[in-house]
Amino acid sequence: MLRLFVPLPDPAPTDVDLTGERRHYLLHVLRLAPGDALEVFDGQGRAFEARVASVGEEAVRVSLGTARVAPPRRAVGVLQGLPKGDKLELVLQKGTELGATAFYPVATARSVVKLEPKRAEERTARWTKIVEEASRQCRRDDVPRVETPRALLDAARALPPGTVLLVLDEEESAVPLGEAFRAAGPGTPVALVVGPEGGLAREEVEELRKIGARNVTLGKRILRTETAALAALAVMMHLDGELG
Repeated sequence: MLRLFVPLPDPAPTDVDLTGERRHYLLHVLRLAPGDALEVFDGQGRAFEARVASVGEEAVRVSLGTARVAPPRRAVGVLQGLPKGDKLELVLQKGTELGATAFYPVATARSVVKLEPKRAEERTARWTKIVEEASRQCRRDDVPRVETPRALLDAARALPPGTVLLVLDEEESAVPLGEAFRAAGPGTPVALVVGPEGGLAREEVEELRKIGARNVTLGKRILRTETAALAALAVMMHLDGELG
C-alpha cells in the first residue's frame, strides 16, 4: 500500500487538500489518479485508509476513511553527540526504524561539528524530512521528534519529567545497558546519551550524573558513535519485546 505523511488535526477531517510537495509527490512520483487508494498517516500514531477524490491545478483532494490507531509505545530518546559527515543522518534513519521516538542532536566538548543558528535550523529541517521518510518506509504511524541542536547539558535538563537518563560510558563502573533499562520499569520514558567520535569528556559525564544519569555499557566491543546508538536501540527494543 502506498503511504503518505500528512499532519492532521484531531478530529481528522473527512477530506484533505494536498498542495505543494505533497501534490507533486502524489501526481508525479506515485502517479495516482482519482479513485486510487493509498494510506495517510499523521505522525501521531493514526493511519487512514484513503482515496484520491479529485485532482485540481492547485491541490489534490484526498478522502479519509477508517482510522487505525497505533498502541502507545515507550518514549525512547537519543541524545546524539554531533558527529562528522552524514553519520547523524544514518542514526536518524535507522533509529527511526528501530523505534526511537525523539532525537536530540547535541553539542559536546569533543564535537568537531559546530553549527551556527541558521545552519542548525536548515539541518534540523533536513533531519525532520529524513525521519518522516523513514517512518513512511518502515510503516510507522508516528514520526519521531527531531530537536534543534543544543548543548548536551541543556538538552538533558529539558527532558520530560520522569525520563530515565542513561549515558553510554566505557568506564569500569558502568552497568550493562540491559540491566539499567530493565530497572527503569515497563513503560518508563528513557533517554540515551551517545558521545561523538571522541566520546564524552569526563566532566560531562560527571555533570550528567549530578542530574541523575546512570552510566551504562554495551560490553567490551569498541563501537563507532553511530553503531553504538543503533546497537543500544536494538537492545532496548528487544527487551521491550519489539525485536527478536
